[in-house]
Amino acid sequence: MKSILLKIISIIDAFTECTGKFISIFVIILVLLVGYDVSMRYLFNSGSIAIQELEWHLFSIILLLGSAYTLKHDEHVRLDIFYSSKLINDKVRIWFDVLGTLLILLPFCLLIIISAWPFVTQAYIHNEISPDPGGLPARWLIKAVIPLGFFFLLIQGIAEVLKKLLIALDKD
Repeated sequence: MKSILLKIISIIDAFTECTGKFISIFVIILVLLVGYDVSMRYLFNSGSIAIQELEWHLFSIILLLGSAYTLKHDEHVRLDIFYSSKLINDKVRIWFDVLGTLLILLPFCLLIIISAWPFVTQAYIHNEISPDPGGLPARWLIKAVIPLGFFFLLIQGIAEVLKKLLIALDKD
């Protein structure tokens, strides 16, 4: 049983690591795009709605799809007042993580996935585009990143719970 759980954890972690590294390319693209946009606006008094929309699309992709990578590397914000206290031992921290993930993170991810799906399908059905002239088409594509990002976060959350449970049960 333990070997199966370790294999599942390994697959999810590898997927998240790969996704995170791929998303990091978008950060470079976003920096270059913003630099180009600012230069064009201030030096040549020329801007593009499509470029500006692409900037927030890239930012959304980075934030939403990168959240699982951030969780994997234990960089999410938590209640440090309790968590980093010298009064709390490692075993309590592990159970704090497990309960926090099971009671808060995973239900929240499911709620967002379920709630966002109609938002995406409506945009697709109505062939929603940017309301701005010169904006980007296919608004449903960026909206689809919302449930996708939370799905990635959900599966990484499951992997984190499994890791913590294996550690907690080995210590008992």
